[in-house]
Amino acid sequence: MSYTGNVTVGGPADAHELARLIISKAAVGPMNNNAYLLRCRATGTQLLVDAAAEPATLLELIGDDGITAVVTTHRHGDHWGALAEVVAATGATTYAGRPDTEGIPVPTDVPLDDGDTLTFGDIELTVRRLTGHTPGSVALVYDDPDGHPHLFTGDSLFPGGVGNTHGDPAAFAALLHDVETRLFATLPDETWVYPGHGADTTLGAERPQLPAWRERGW
Repeated sequence: MSYTGNVTVGGPADAHELARLIISKAAVGPMNNNAYLLRCRATGTQLLVDAAAEPATLLELIGDDGITAVVTTHRHGDHWGALAEVVAATGATTYAGRPDTEGIPVPTDVPLDDGDTLTFGDIELTVRRLTGHTPGSVALVYDDPDGHPHLFTGDSLFPGGVGNTHGDPAAFAALLHDVETRLFATLPDETWVYPGHGADTTLGAERPQLPAWRERGW
């Protein structure tokens, strides 16, 4: 079956199979968080984006091959609820945006800044810092050499809008600025977006809505 990205808590993961990378998406926890397991086809090396909840579910998804790294997209607790257990079971290196590390109770081995690269197996991810939902939220870009980019946005970009900035105009302005300049201005419409909750989208589907988001202020 072709990938849809529509997953439910308690249901099976959905796998997006690319030429060099397999992306498995699972929904976990009471806040319907998305966790993404990335597997390099050439080496079998794996990386997890957001050990959000349900450590047993995530460890079953990871399987016997383990993971080398866990990237936490931001410091909100629903995105690291299973981090301690997953790290204890796998020995994975932890990554998070530098300003958010103090808000994550599991120590961050490698703080991330905008423009950093993160490599596992033959796969390279580029870090994009998106300030606003939290000070140190990060997105990860996989620029597929055989296709279009793939973008993991945490809670900074969803179908229909940017992440929640809790009514703070300055935080909203900062987040919209970073999303526009670091994502929409640098990546094509075909870019597939994997958010921290709910359904996937593409930058092309969201781009026409940017003026409306700016006008409404959220």
